[in-house]
Amino acid sequence: MLEILRCCCAGNLPTIAQLEQLLARELARLPQVKAFDLDRANGFHEIKRRSQLLIVVYPELARFAEKSGIVPDERFLVALWDLWLPLALQLAKVRDQGGTLVQGILGSQGTGKTTLTSILSVILCHLGYSTLAISLDDLYKTYQDRQLLQQQDPRLIWRGPPGTHDVKLGIEVLDRCCQDPCQNQILVPRFDKSAYNGAGDRTDPESVEKPDIVLFDGWFTGVLPVEGTIFDNNLPSPIITQKDRLFAKDINKRLKEYLPLWEKLDRLIVLYPTDYRLSKQWRKEAEQKMKASGKSGMSDAEIEDFVDYFWRSLHPELFITPLINNPDLVDLVVEINSDRSLGKIYKPGNC
Repeated sequence: MLEILRCCCAGNLPTIAQLEQLLARELARLPQVKAFDLDRANGFHEIKRRSQLLIVVYPELARFAEKSGIVPDERFLVALWDLWLPLALQLAKVRDQGGTLVQGILGSQGTGKTTLTSILSVILCHLGYSTLAISLDDLYKTYQDRQLLQQQDPRLIWRGPPGTHDVKLGIEVLDRCCQDPCQNQILVPRFDKSAYNGAGDRTDPESVEKPDIVLFDGWFTGVLPVEGTIFDNNLPSPIITQKDRLFAKDINKRLKEYLPLWEKLDRLIVLYPTDYRLSKQWRKEAEQKMKASGKSGMSDAEIEDFVDYFWRSLHPELFITPLINNPDLVDLVVEINSDRSLGKIYKPGNC
């Protein structure tokens, strides 16, 4: 397969035999076939279309990879063929059913949310669709508001958990994207994480054209509150002490404030590490790279404390794992292996 993809990247159309070879590989993976609505009847046409799109978009994606420090290696090609291209084609098809499409993307740190939104934006542009990438991070409350919040609840030592965002602002932005047919330009909030020595603050909003597709990502985008009785049971580490348990319980209550925002999502993708604890490993690797480049970064001990703080607020086992089995809430699950290569790709209920 890789040799065929490399030929496409070089601008060469696959032969009929090569297309059949690619199709046979697709049809052998039933969960992924169902995820992208592929079958024997439409398969050859879809694979041919995907290969033609690969030829068109690869030069720009290769430049993006080089600029972003991503090596366009075998893993990159597989992700492009197995996920990014078919997902972009699927989103375009859904968008054609009418109105602005809001695609939610849920993923912990290191799962590739930013890369996914950037790649999809490039491919969708070639398909003729404008996109807006916005993150839950862009909706943080101002520095001053978070200082007041921290005075009210000293447990909120870092931005990130439910309660530190301006939910109303997020709803207003998505409404402007979707509901006003006369509005061609919209203002999108942006957040500068470097302000106030890393505490961060809202910066000037960005004026953008009203998009066809919104890619809305975040570390708990679409996550729902759980039953309060769950916190009366044994809980996963690092929710250890009674103080930890009360913090998790209170954050769960704050999560209810986000439900009106989640209702604005048309679809939800979950980027799901095969082991949630990989987030610590990936964060440590990222910090080590920063230090190697001469920038400052956190120590391993600081990373442990930092990630534990987020797990105490919304633990992946309690809040994210249940989602991947719920076809009413999630449209696509993408497993991420320890080396950040793709694992299974499936719709909940069809794995």
